[in-house]
Amino acid sequence: MNLTTLIVDDEPLAREGMRALLLKDSEVTAIREARNGREAVASVRKDKPDLVLLDVQMPEMDGLAVVEAIGADSMPGVIFVTAHDQYAIQAFEMNALDYLLKPVMEERFVRAMARAKDRIRLHSADAHRQIVGLLEAIAVPRKYLKRIAVRSAARTLFLATEEVDWFRAAENYVEIHSGQMNHLLHVTMNALEESLDPEAFVRIHRSVIVNMRRIRHLEPNAHGEYVITLRDGTRVQSGRTYADRLKSLMQNPF
Repeated sequence: MNLTTLIVDDEPLAREGMRALLLKDSEVTAIREARNGREAVASVRKDKPDLVLLDVQMPEMDGLAVVEAIGADSMPGVIFVTAHDQYAIQAFEMNALDYLLKPVMEERFVRAMARAKDRIRLHSADAHRQIVGLLEAIAVPRKYLKRIAVRSAARTLFLATEEVDWFRAAENYVEIHSGQMNHLLHVTMNALEESLDPEAFVRIHRSVIVNMRRIRHLEPNAHGEYVITLRDGTRVQSGRTYADRLKSLMQNPF
C-alpha cells in the first residue's frame, strides 16, 4: 500500500526521530510534518493523510484537541504519541487505540505501524468509535477508589488505598499487602486495576499491581522484564508485556 503520513509534534528532535523511522518503511510514500495542533488541523483537512502520528502533549492545542477539531468520524488513522501520562495511556488501552511512548523505540514503532496499516486496509469503523470513547474518557475523568473495605474476623476494616504497598492475584481473590498486614479481597485483577488511580498504581504483571510510591528501584532482568524492589524490601518481577509501563516510570517529566 502507498501510505501518506503526518507527524505532529512541537519538538523538532521528536519529529526528526519519527521521520527517520518512517523512512525505513517502504510503504510510506509521503511524510509531512506539523509543529503544533493548528498546523495539524490545517494539514489533515488539506492533505488528507492516511495516518497521523499525533503527540498528545503540546502547548495551546494538544493532540486530543486536534481530534475534537477534526471530528472523530473525519480523522484518518491515528497513532497517539505520549511522554509519560499514565492516565492517557490507560485511556488508550481501554479503547484499544494504539500509542507510542516517548522515547519511541523502533521495535514498538514497527508493531504500531503494522496494526495501523491493518486498520487502514479494512477501513474499520471501530477506530472512530474507539476515538470517541477515548475523548469521553479524557473529558470525564473517572473517580478512583480511595478506600477498600476488607473483612477481618467479625469486623470490617477500612483501608486507605494509599496505605497499600502492592496487590497480588490469588485464584478468585486478590491479596492486599499493606505493611505487615495481608488481607484477601474477592475481586478480579482487571476490575481492581480499573478502579485504582493510574497516577498512583501500576500493573507490572498479570498477577501484580504495585503502589508507585512504594517502589525503591528497578533492575532490568532477562527478556525485557524487571525486578522491582519496594521500600520494605519486597521484590516482585514484572511481566514481559508490561515493559512499556515500567519504562514510562523511568522517564523524568522534563
